[in-house]
Amino acid sequence: MLLSQIFGALFGMLAIIFGAFGAHALRKILTSELQSSFETGVKYQMYHAIVLLIIGYNFEFATPLENYIVYCFVIGVFLFSFSIYGLCISRAKGKKIAALGPVTPIGGLFLVTGWGLWLYTFIKDFI
Repeated sequence: MLLSQIFGALFGMLAIIFGAFGAHALRKILTSELQSSFETGVKYQMYHAIVLLIIGYNFEFATPLENYIVYCFVIGVFLFSFSIYGLCISRAKGKKIAALGPVTPIGGLFLVTGWGLWLYTFIKDFI
């Protein structure tokens, strides 16, 4: 599915940009705790960018399940990583966007669901 490859490449590119932005431009305004959180968002984004590229080149997308895995990873990265970025930057500026707090674990749940569905593709024949 082209969507997997597009988002994989986009998320990978943005992870590099956001990582550099966090390490250089935000270094002066982020505490070490906030910088660590920001880095976590970048790492998870990059991990899943690579996963989306791998999936894009290896899945046949012949079943809805394979599409659901991609959707879970794309939505999960967006909600998880981007909410962390928003929380870190808003907290550093003294205007924490509290509404983003619950978004991060929802994004994490989408990521876990994507991994669980992918696991299911491997073990379904043994169940």
